[in-house]
Amino acid sequence: MSKQKIKIGVLSDSHRKTQLHQEAIDHLISCGAEYLLHAGDLEYVEHLKILEASGLPYVCVYGNNDTSLIPLYGQYPIYKEPHYFKIQDLKIKMMHMPYYMSADADMVISGHTHYFEANMNGEILFLNPGEVCARNKNLTECSLVEVVDKKFKVTHHFKEPEAKTWNIRNIEWSN
Repeated sequence: MSKQKIKIGVLSDSHRKTQLHQEAIDHLISCGAEYLLHAGDLEYVEHLKILEASGLPYVCVYGNNDTSLIPLYGQYPIYKEPHYFKIQDLKIKMMHMPYYMSADADMVISGHTHYFEANMNGEILFLNPGEVCARNKNLTECSLVEVVDKKFKVTHHFKEPEAKTWNIRNIEWSN
């Protein structure tokens, strides 16, 4: 039986920073992302269109600043939180506000805090990719999650908004 391998790009809190949103998506694609997940606060329909134009399958949840996007439900894969879905055999729960943090999926993704965090609770990954918008700190951030047979490796990607190259920090857990 072959190993299941997936690369998932995760981002959150783009807010009104369209150029940073585009840069994060382009970067995740250049790193081999096969799926894109956005944990809310997109704010602009243009940000949904950029995700769509990536050509990758993507899923988003509404953030607390996304009320203007609610009428677009059904036109884009953007959902009320918490949203449960699967990528291959991987069960994912995604939300913006970190209110539904129960360990009832293989991967639990949140946003809102604007701070990167990756932790394992048993075999379950809890991930906040940080902020794309560089509002709370002078960093734009996103994450790439590599999953091989439900074992996780998270790469935190970050840079100052004006910088051309991304810094990375790899996080792996041994069982």
